[in-house]
Amino acid sequence: MKLATIESAKKESHVAVLTLDNELLDLTALRAVMSVAKKVPARMRDLMGGGDAALAAVQSCIDGVAAMSADEREVLYGSGVLQAWDDASFLPVVPDPSIILSVGMNYRAHLEEMVSIPIPKYPPAFLMTHPALNGHRRPIIVPPQCPDMIDWEGELTFVFGKDCHNVSEEEAMDYVAGYTIANDVSARDWVGAFFGASEQFEVVSAWDRNLLGKQLPTFCPCGPVIVTKDEIPDPHMLQLTTTLNGNVVQSTRTDDLIFNIPQMVSYFSKFYRFSPGDIVTTGSPSGVGAGRKPPVFMKPGDVIEVDIEGIGKLSNTVALA
Repeated sequence: MKLATIESAKKESHVAVLTLDNELLDLTALRAVMSVAKKVPARMRDLMGGGDAALAAVQSCIDGVAAMSADEREVLYGSGVLQAWDDASFLPVVPDPSIILSVGMNYRAHLEEMVSIPIPKYPPAFLMTHPALNGHRRPIIVPPQCPDMIDWEGELTFVFGKDCHNVSEEEAMDYVAGYTIANDVSARDWVGAFFGASEQFEVVSAWDRNLLGKQLPTFCPCGPVIVTKDEIPDPHMLQLTTTLNGNVVQSTRTDDLIFNIPQMVSYFSKFYRFSPGDIVTTGSPSGVGAGRKPPVFMKPGDVIEVDIEGIGKLSNTVALA
């Protein structure tokens, strides 16, 4: 099942599901037509936390619409309850997670391209600010204060479906509800200072500024859908491809991850209490702009797309404010 959060004509956040005909069924708007839709939570984080019962209600909605006559479906089109994929306005797939955790330095080949960084003993990560969240086909805004070194990082992302704190690796996957895509966009202005630092506190300060370059508004596009866990047999064997203006810049399989998802869930849950709908980006593979010789960075008008096997394609255009 592929779930999305879309924006209604009234600029409201609605949960939706992709049908077999590649159409989006607005489950929130469907409540006015079909009583079973009222069993579907109105927010994605609540839908993620609703477990099998909530997903069963979604499936009942899909089945109910599929059984409608052509005339009845036409009414749904006219009211926007059914939408063509290309006509939908996507919001961040979870607009309001309590935690957005971004894991870094988690692909072997990426560490090699970034001046041969050694493999870390523990998975490093940082918290992302909510204003950084962005949706599919929405613009990545060029920050006027640091416009020249904007980089891409296509990343497999997982979404929690249960409250999760201090769990083992063996039980970790029970807390994962599904998978989506993120682009951990980064202003690389401070990377050089980090690699050039030598004194201990100089290194800490430079790394902190590097992380600030990932917090800018619109810098974390996420979506376009969450694919439920049952549709991805092994998230560690997926092809990830990022293109810039149609040219491949990242191409890898997720088996290059240093820390797998059970390890990440177990480790970070020792510190955080995750809630349904919380998202964790799992790190960028090799091929980032800063790792190229010479470096390549995004500019206004560029189109950056991240495609992950079994999930879909996240697409954004870089734009001036």
